[in-house]
Amino acid sequence: MLSYQHLYHAGNLADVHKHAALAWVLEYLTQKDKPLSYIETHAGRGVYDLGAEEAVKTGEAAAGIALAETLFPPDHPYRQRLDEARTAYGPMAYPGSPLIAALGLRETDTIHLAELHPQEVAHLRATAGDWGANVYQRDGFDLALALTPPTPRRGLMLIDPSYEVKADYEAIPRHLANIHRKWNVGVLILWYPILRGAPHAAMLGALAAACPEGLRHEVRFPPVRAGHRMEGSGLFIVNPPFGLQTELAATADRLAQLCKPRRSA
Repeated sequence: MLSYQHLYHAGNLADVHKHAALAWVLEYLTQKDKPLSYIETHAGRGVYDLGAEEAVKTGEAAAGIALAETLFPPDHPYRQRLDEARTAYGPMAYPGSPLIAALGLRETDTIHLAELHPQEVAHLRATAGDWGANVYQRDGFDLALALTPPTPRRGLMLIDPSYEVKADYEAIPRHLANIHRKWNVGVLILWYPILRGAPHAAMLGALAAACPEGLRHEVRFPPVRAGHRMEGSGLFIVNPPFGLQTELAATADRLAQLCKPRRSA
């Protein structure tokens, strides 16, 4: 299935949770003067126009980054990537994870991006050349297994499926275990939605069994509109860098401020 386009959801609170963590991890890894590999299995288009009809229609960015941005200090790597993306692509630009990686990495680092959707990969290729990224119109898990262990061996993989296909929940623990087996030093970040009915619950049990050392972190927030099933955002991280758990707790505290009842005037 290739119907999912992230423009409808770009900049929502799940993006804030995921992208704040990604920006922090990349900042941490680049402190060491050794090259990195960055691999993304479901890249999307890389940069999004939050003024586009699709983004405005859902209201997810208005309830997400528009409210959450100032909760992060100006020197936080996520805030820095937001500022850099707007400088490069305009005031309504929002950086997807490929652009966050491209802005946070160095010329000595290598970027591999997989995307299957024809429209999304066309957008990605139109911009990713500026970032020196390798773009593949290919199944992301197939690419991940083909590239691992990568050169350079240090690095990070982001696994961010749309979960359009219910079979993803069953297949992902197996994919993650196989990737970790081949690339035991890589930081692996899996994002998953927290939906009404908890379709992710069995997947988390299988992930914990396959990678018992993994770090799980979740944030909860109210659905952005009536009938919307998303109630939160989750991350499962293999080989989490030192200090990430503290950083994730800080992000959760920030986002919790948006869920507090507002006092009436």
